[in-house]
Amino acid sequence: MTRRAALAAILAACLGAAADAAARRIVSIIPATTEMLFAMGAGDRVVAVGSYDRFPPEADALPRVGALLDPNIERILSLRPDLVVLYGTQTDLRTQLERAGVPYYAYVHRGLPDITQTIRSLGARVGVVASANALADRLERQLADLRARVASSRRPKTLLVFGREPGTLRNIEASGGVGFLHDMLETAGGDDVLGDVKQQSVTMSTELVLARAPEVIVELRYTRGDAAAAADLRAWDALPSVPAVRNRNVLLLQGEEFVVPGPRVAAATAKLAAVLHPERFR
Repeated sequence: MTRRAALAAILAACLGAAADAAARRIVSIIPATTEMLFAMGAGDRVVAVGSYDRFPPEADALPRVGALLDPNIERILSLRPDLVVLYGTQTDLRTQLERAGVPYYAYVHRGLPDITQTIRSLGARVGVVASANALADRLERQLADLRARVASSRRPKTLLVFGREPGTLRNIEASGGVGFLHDMLETAGGDDVLGDVKQQSVTMSTELVLARAPEVIVELRYTRGDAAAAADLRAWDALPSVPAVRNRNVLLLQGEEFVVPGPRVAAATAKLAAVLHPERFR
């Protein structure tokens, strides 16, 4: 046997051993990581998901085991997982899994660059390194292309809203100056009017909206095809002095991809860029 053939045989054996050691029965209770696992080709190993996991359709058909606040440990253990993907803040669940001898992957929700970092590390953990790295590389290229496409455009002062009481302007929840939504907005060519507030989420009063005077308001809605959502934008008419309202630049984007930091983030960012800079996407 030649040296090259011997090295190839050793590499094949190592890869086979790694595949044997890889997780085969995965419980993922986080929408973002569930999407990542399917997108990197490990979806056939996912045996259960969280209460709010809806994409892809194959995940929507799987058993549910709770979510951030209500994980069902008995149900999880009954599925005999060899890996549980959970939130890093779920300390009680982590403790119970450790007692049961079940490995886990702790997910931390941060900024846009952390999405591809998580894809790479999760892919390595479940034994699909090549496909995970390819997925992460593709997302990074797409985001870089978007940045370049809008780089020379004027950046409108933008308020990115992801929640409020329906029909009113009470309890407005908006993206602050850290986190993946803020990073998406900056990548899409917007100037975050709350960029100086170093929080992922800011609860805004109408007085604060008036003070920040956004030129564009973009509302994100989790549910796609909500016919009432567009009509609900009329609540902003109560603030006619806000430039975005005065100039009819209150916009709506619908779909869970806008609030799930997963593999569809580049597509979601492109849609955001297209409403901020339509002249660049004709």
